[in-house]
Amino acid sequence: MHIVAIVIAVILIIFAISCIKVVPQATTFIIERLGTYKTTWDTGIHFKVPVIDRVAKKITLKEKVADFAPQAVITKDNVTMQIDTVLFYQIVDPKLFAYGIERPISAIENLSATTLRNIIGDLELDQTLTSRDIINTKMRELLDEATDPWGIKVNRVELKNIIPPREIQVAMEKQMKAEREKREAILIAEGQKEAAIRVAEGEKESAILRAEAKKESAIREAEGQAQAILAVQEATAKGLQMIKDVQADKGLVAIKSLEALEKVADGKATKIIIPSEIQGIAGLATSVKEIVKD
Repeated sequence: MHIVAIVIAVILIIFAISCIKVVPQATTFIIERLGTYKTTWDTGIHFKVPVIDRVAKKITLKEKVADFAPQAVITKDNVTMQIDTVLFYQIVDPKLFAYGIERPISAIENLSATTLRNIIGDLELDQTLTSRDIINTKMRELLDEATDPWGIKVNRVELKNIIPPREIQVAMEKQMKAEREKREAILIAEGQKEAAIRVAEGEKESAILRAEAKKESAIREAEGQAQAILAVQEATAKGLQMIKDVQADKGLVAIKSLEALEKVADGKATKIIIPSEIQGIAGLATSVKEIVKD
């Protein structure tokens, strides 16, 4: 009898302990009573009524990632491409998540595919490849609005890969190669132009320097000639002034002129035309010399 009582007591204790539930951090429990929603348990210790209450669903409140398979979409210019998306979402209302829709993740995946097709259908190929941020923003807004009745908040949507057809990829690669070659040719032409400009500027500066040097040389040579002429003129003027100071007569001047002519002739066969005045004075000088000898 005592053993049966002990067994019953142990069973009751185990049963009572099983009715005590501990909800971990960032998790909620959906509690149903007799098949009807009763309450939502947050983090902490809770006790459920045996048999009547049950934990219908355990829901984590952490942010989750859904990586969807590539979807075939058609652009406005009729180019078919494969695009796969990554979606970051979080459950903000456990009750709506538990009772709002069956298989919510599958619903989000299908909704994401249809939304993506609608957005890409309004864009051309080039716009699709260059408008990732715009597409991400539109998809996040539309999906967040659509999933709000399900207790889900879409925090972020990213286009993981955009894969155009092979022939489009080949054409794009050729276009990119042509653009790179074009930029290379432009850079080479600009470099050659810059080099030619530098060479021309150097030749111009060199020509200017040569012209300035030649000008300076000509100026100095002219100044030297002018100084030489000035010196000769000054010497001539001084000589004339000295003759004037000694009051030399015409005869002396003529004799000096004759001596100068003799130095010019210097014993060489040189014809010299002597003015008549000097000839007369020369004859007079010869006669004077003969008288003195006698």
